[in-house]
Amino acid sequence: MMKPRDVKTIEDAKRIVEERDLTHIKVGLFDMDGVMRGKYMSREKFFSALDHGFGFCDVVLGWDSTDQLYDNAEYTGWHTGYPDAPVRIVPDSCRDLPFEDDMLLFIAEFDDKAAEICPRNLLKKVVQRAQDMGFNARAALEYEFFIFMETPHSAREKGFCNLTPLSPDWFGYSVLRNSVHADLHQQILEMAEMMDFPIEGLHTETGPGVLEAAIAVDSAANAGDKAALFKTFMKVLAQRNGLMATFMAKWSNKYPGQSGHIHISLTHQDGSGSAFYDSEKPHGISEIQRQFLAGQQRLMPELLSLLAPTVNSYSRLVPGFWAPTDATWGIDNRTTALRIIPGNAKSQRIEYRLGPADGNPYLTVAAALASGLYGIMQKWQPEAPVQGNAYEQQHPDHLRLPATLWDAAQRLKTSDAARELFGDAFVEHFAASREWEEREFRKHVTDWELARYFEII
Repeated sequence: MMKPRDVKTIEDAKRIVEERDLTHIKVGLFDMDGVMRGKYMSREKFFSALDHGFGFCDVVLGWDSTDQLYDNAEYTGWHTGYPDAPVRIVPDSCRDLPFEDDMLLFIAEFDDKAAEICPRNLLKKVVQRAQDMGFNARAALEYEFFIFMETPHSAREKGFCNLTPLSPDWFGYSVLRNSVHADLHQQILEMAEMMDFPIEGLHTETGPGVLEAAIAVDSAANAGDKAALFKTFMKVLAQRNGLMATFMAKWSNKYPGQSGHIHISLTHQDGSGSAFYDSEKPHGISEIQRQFLAGQQRLMPELLSLLAPTVNSYSRLVPGFWAPTDATWGIDNRTTALRIIPGNAKSQRIEYRLGPADGNPYLTVAAALASGLYGIMQKWQPEAPVQGNAYEQQHPDHLRLPATLWDAAQRLKTSDAARELFGDAFVEHFAASREWEEREFRKHVTDWELARYFEII
């Protein structure tokens, strides 16, 4: 019997479906916000889609995370009639679904013109650029997420207030907590192994009911798939246990925000090893790594909306809560936006610490990788490294990050580098989607405003 991760070709995909005698197969793709959208497809339809592709309503590229339609996008909208866009199934994405007996899951991606704004295709485009430059890119993502003893219904009934976390108080790296909740932890680890996004580290973080999962390193393209699937099915697993997991950047003012850090490195395609490590240089930092770092640093303010894509993302980017506020870097310094992790030819890498947990993994990895490649292309050099607490130091104005999603979207729209790296179609569409997100927020009155102004003003 063929195993899902052995599937490489269209014929392999057909064979495994026939071996399992499946009448239906689950197919899903990821929208602009990294939300997986999909459906069950009959065997006959699935086989036809493998051979010829299939149509998927392009509204999933034209609405937000609550299915509200953008009113400012050119690619799709009422003016186009929301037609089907061509989609291709990715055979080698085949995975078991641990909750559905022998059911299989396949990732799909948009094709043809829709590929220009498809997040998964964007990451593939950046990975191809790296290969054209002679590099293989590797990446790994780690996520913090809170778990609550709630259901989607109970959370809404409570107005998302006074929710009960899985465990109380602050207790990072707790053996007590992971032993008490060993069954849940084991379910997470087993699911990750079965679905091929293996977790190399899982522990409690600082805060009530918060966990951190570090997904094992892989190629940058595979890392995007693995992170997107992990976020989706971690929420599935939680809800199947009568719990809820959230990857919001910051759900409470009382606790630190939730990160989605990206570890990234380059190796030479010619087999000569790490492009980041040079034993003759201080901290092992090669000239290529310096240029890559410089690109990430210089373009961070311009690409911020890809990494921090929600209004809530900017509630996390405040001093003193383990999130950077300027495009800074340092050697093994967790107060900076970019952390050089010195090591050897195998472990030398950069941790892109800016990213919140709510980012679309395809876009966060694409931004972190593309900006670094651009630095190599331009032969840029980074600013001086930060020593000590980056929050307490003054940094040049050009390293300051946009403070709101709207400002970040404007920086993206006017970024020549972004347009060169990602294409005009993607930049225009994604910036419009973030402007929409900000405008939707402005329509609402927050609890903070009511508490501050209702009686006094």
